[in-house]
Amino acid sequence: MSEQQPCPHCGNPTDQLRTLSEAILNKLAENGTTGIPSLVCASCYQTLAGSIAQGAVLLAEHKAKEQKKMMMWKSRVSLIKKARLLMREKAFADSAVAYEKYLKVLETVYDCKANELTPEHLKNTARTQELTVIASVYWDLLRIYDTSEKYAARMDIAAKKLAEFLPLTPLYPDIVKKAESFAKSAKKPGVIKNFLKSVSDSKGRCFIATSAFQSPLAPEVIWLQNWRDCFLLPSPYGKKFISFYYKHSPLLSKYLDKLFFLKPSVRLILRIIIYFIKVTHPFLVASSPKKTPNRKNEFQ
Repeated sequence: MSEQQPCPHCGNPTDQLRTLSEAILNKLAENGTTGIPSLVCASCYQTLAGSIAQGAVLLAEHKAKEQKKMMMWKSRVSLIKKARLLMREKAFADSAVAYEKYLKVLETVYDCKANELTPEHLKNTARTQELTVIASVYWDLLRIYDTSEKYAARMDIAAKKLAEFLPLTPLYPDIVKKAESFAKSAKKPGVIKNFLKSVSDSKGRCFIATSAFQSPLAPEVIWLQNWRDCFLLPSPYGKKFISFYYKHSPLLSKYLDKLFFLKPSVRLILRIIIYFIKVTHPFLVASSPKKTPNRKNEFQ
C-alpha cells in the first residue's frame, strides 16, 4: 500500500496525485481560477476538469442562443415583405399571422414577454430605424383586427402599442391623418378615437426638434436635451425660456408637420444653434441626456 500524502490543492490525504496539464491550467486561468498546483488528488482533478467542461457547455449554449437570435433577427425582413404582400392581396388573416410572427421575433430577440416590447428596448441600439417598421406593423394590425369582433382585445393592444411607437417615427402625421379618416368607417371607432387621443397626448409635448429631425432619438435632439438639462434648467431665465417654449411649441410643431417643406430650413437653424452650443459648452460633448423625474422632455 502506497504512502498517503496531502493534496497540494485541498490538503486531503491521497495515495496518488494526478498531473493537471498546461492546457487545463491555462483554461482555468482564463476562467479566473489561478494559483492551482500542477499536482492534485483525483477528486480535485475531477472537480477542476469538470468545471472547464461545464463552462465550455455554458459558453456553447450562450453562443448558440445568440446565433439563433441573430438568425431570427435576419428573418424579420422576409416576414415583413410577406405580410405587406398579403396586405396588398387583401389576404388580411394571413398578413396578420406574418406580422405577429415578426413581433414575436422582436420579443424573442429582446427577451420580452408577449406585447411588452417598448421603444426603450431599441433606443440604445443601432436599430432605432426599426421603430418606424414596428409602428407601421401595428397600424396594419389595427385595421386588420377591426374587421372582426373576435379580435377586439387584440385591436386594443395594437392601438396602445401604436400610440407608444408612432410618436417616435416620421410616420406620425401621415398615420394620424389616416386614423382620423379611418375612425369614420371603422367597426370599432371608439378604439381609433382613444388611440388618437392617446397619441395626441404623448406627441402634444414641445417637439419642434423631434418634428424637424423626425425622431426624438436623433443626435441633434439629444444635444438640445443636454443643453436644456445642463444649462437652462439651473438658470431662472432658462426656466422661463423652457416654460415659454413648452407653451407655444406644440402649435408650431403641428404646423411644421403639415408644412413638410419647411423642415429642411428648421433643421438648418437648429444645427446652427447646436454648433454654437458645442462651441460655448464643450463639456456637453461627453455628457448624456439627464433624466429628470416627472418632467416632460420639452425639446422632443
